[in-house]
Amino acid sequence: MCWLVPAVQRSENLSPPRSELSFAQVKEKWNKLLPALFVAVFALSRIPGLMPANFSAAYAFAFCAGVYFRGATAWWLPLGTMLVTDLGLNVYYWSRGIDVWDSPDLANLAFNYAAYAVLIFLGRRFKPQSSFTALLGGGILGAILFYLITNTASWFFNPFNNFEYSKNLAGWIIALTKGTGGYPSTWEFFRNTLLGGGLFTALFAGAAKLTAPAESPADKTAGARDDEESEAGEEPEEAKA
Repeated sequence: MCWLVPAVQRSENLSPPRSELSFAQVKEKWNKLLPALFVAVFALSRIPGLMPANFSAAYAFAFCAGVYFRGATAWWLPLGTMLVTDLGLNVYYWSRGIDVWDSPDLANLAFNYAAYAVLIFLGRRFKPQSSFTALLGGGILGAILFYLITNTASWFFNPFNNFEYSKNLAGWIIALTKGTGGYPSTWEFFRNTLLGGGLFTALFAGAAKLTAPAESPADKTAGARDDEESEAGEEPEEAKA
């Protein structure tokens, strides 16, 4: 029976080496990369003229920040990034002779941030492990909420003194559908809001799903090999019995 020893040694020597990169290390690296990816995509989408009006990654960015970021990071990172980019955009438009620092514009911007906070809160109701379909539905729901909140606030507070926005049901419906004269209808903005929210939520959630840390093949087979080795060690005793 001594000839069995070299065979066992050869089997052990030929077993594939286990990966030194642990599951926790992969997960930690991905958690550090995810915020940078979201911020980069969002910042690029805000370049003036790059996207149609209201076709933005902002809605998906706020929602997915609530889903994937932990603790206070879920709040300060998206809102801080939006604030920095909004200040940069205001300086850009102001340099071109457009007055963006008056009270109505700043009030309108405040409504947007209130809607972003609602989107982050909505994202906190989901988990990173939620299905892709659930996350996509949540992102689209967030875009709808953004549209309803901002347009309702514009109708109710009416910072630009639009005469169409009368304080009744008809004025509210006009704010949600037609908008003010001389500008594209709010339905067009709503369409772009839905498309942007759905597309970028799918992008963010898809990236998270595809690159989520998973067990390596060595880790998956390690337990099975250990069981096989333990069973092999017990066979002689059973044979003796």
